[in-house]
Amino acid sequence: MSQVFELADRMADMRFRALILLATFASLRWGEAIALRRHDLDLVARTVRVREQLVELDGGEMRLCPVKSRAGRRTVGIPAAIIPMLSEHLASYVAHENDAFLFLGKKDGFLRGGNFRRAAKWGEALKEMGLTGLHFHDLRHTGNTLAAQSGASLADLKARMGHDSDRAALIYQQTTKDADQRIAGALSARVEAERKDRRPDG
Repeated sequence: MSQVFELADRMADMRFRALILLATFASLRWGEAIALRRHDLDLVARTVRVREQLVELDGGEMRLCPVKSRAGRRTVGIPAAIIPMLSEHLASYVAHENDAFLFLGKKDGFLRGGNFRRAAKWGEALKEMGLTGLHFHDLRHTGNTLAAQSGASLADLKARMGHDSDRAALIYQQTTKDADQRIAGALSARVEAERKDRRPDG
């Protein structure tokens, strides 16, 4: 979890610190995150509302669309720990109008993936942290995993992720279950090793 904050702090353009944190801890897709507006973020209730997505078409046009499914329209709780950073972002980088976008490019155009990676120096930040092959979408995976590790139910995970089916949420629950079993196995092996050391010879 600390690596998420470190990555956010390593962004060359600090406008993107809040983007990293919100995408991770609210389990947002790229298109959902860059479509967010000021009125979608409620810092008092600690929620973010997902209603739209920005899609970059093959010809380069950026199109604002509804999310793909009814489940995709959702309100996601966000941890209190990132509220100060989000509040600072609103004050420093977001226009005062309620429908102002939270994350824009330098010339106040829609934020494109390539522009983000260049301005944030995404690759350089990952290299400095010793991480390779990490994509923006992996932040959502991290958020989903953290939610599953918190003990969230299948229904809660589905709602948070914006999925209609159980399949994706079950993957994160199973991953958490497998990790827990590995921990239990390691603890068991340690107990057995200590018992063996205490046994008298012969």
